[in-house]
Amino acid sequence: MICERCHKRLATVYLNKTINGEKKEIHLCSKCAMEVKDNYYSNDFSFESLLSSLLNINTNTENGSYNENNVPRCNKCGMTYTEFRKKGKFGCSNCYHSFSNLINPVIKSVHGSNLHVGKIPNRSGGKIILKKQIQSLEVKLKNAITNEEYEQAAKIRDTIRELKKEGGYAKMV
Repeated sequence: MICERCHKRLATVYLNKTINGEKKEIHLCSKCAMEVKDNYYSNDFSFESLLSSLLNINTNTENGSYNENNVPRCNKCGMTYTEFRKKGKFGCSNCYHSFSNLINPVIKSVHGSNLHVGKIPNRSGGKIILKKQIQSLEVKLKNAITNEEYEQAAKIRDTIRELKKEGGYAKMV
């Protein structure tokens, strides 16, 4: 297909834009696409603008709507929650804690959880899972001993020993 703008070169860029519900497709060569890119691409699109739009959805929070007198403010840098919503960026590291009750519901709705658990690599995944399982059991063992549940503690201790044998861990703390 030939470029619809210069009618000389092969079209390699296909732009789709919807205006007032009407879809328009334009086929351009790479040179023409670079010349008209500002007409089709918004410079406003960024992670910050996306986050800001998500935060604007959450304006009705459990604390109610805010006016200028009672807007939450970071006690370290002074940034208000309204400024954060507009910019989509925190002013300092303390802002996360200052606005956590307002942003945690947004994070949970987007990700499904507020807890980052990360990914486990395929190669060493078995060892990592085993290590985490042993660490979890060691915590349960300490709790069982603290609560004087010695039979349960003995079972947990035996399970830990078996897991360490299977994984080849002689001394894992």
